[in-house]
Amino acid sequence: MQEFLSVCIGIGLAAACGFRIFVPLLIMSIAAASGQLTLASSFQWIGSPPALIAFSVATILEITAYYVPWLDNLLDTIATPAAIVAGTLVTASMISGMSPFLKWTLAVIAGGGAAGLVQSATVLTRAASTGTTGGLANPLIATGELGLSLLTVFVTLVLPVMAVLILCVAAVFGGRALWRWYGRRNAEASRLPQMQADLPQVT
Repeated sequence: MQEFLSVCIGIGLAAACGFRIFVPLLIMSIAAASGQLTLASSFQWIGSPPALIAFSVATILEITAYYVPWLDNLLDTIATPAAIVAGTLVTASMISGMSPFLKWTLAVIAGGGAAGLVQSATVLTRAASTGTTGGLANPLIATGELGLSLLTVFVTLVLPVMAVLILCVAAVFGGRALWRWYGRRNAEASRLPQMQADLPQVT
């Protein structure tokens, strides 16, 4: 049961990395340093003072950068692979008592996958905001992402199983919404040549 809860915590924290990469790592570092979170033996460094300082600085820089116009979209190009790596490491740090092969396979698929899915959703949301509002609404989106990252970490640490269930439900509904959006987009794209053909030709 303890291993199952550890896996759930790892997946939940990985999903939080999709919103903000360093916020979950900072909170993990604080919790581990205070003895509130037990990490796998090879990841004890996360709770060390140097790691705590590094994660604190990185978190401040990351949060600030997402409020700089156009820099937020530039960050998204590197944030997606970074979030997948962070999600994998976060999940692996919570898993103990498994073979290394099973541990890292689970970490990559579940942790990295959860972080990648969440990060992809934030990238699409920010791109849509930039396209429709010229980036004016991006600070609101950045604030919402920060809040969701903190909320995801909090719920994961308190109710890990519920956090994973919520993430699964959100993934299903988000996937359906994205599928419908792509369907409408493709339908509009397919109608465009016909609309152009129907326009009167000027000679």
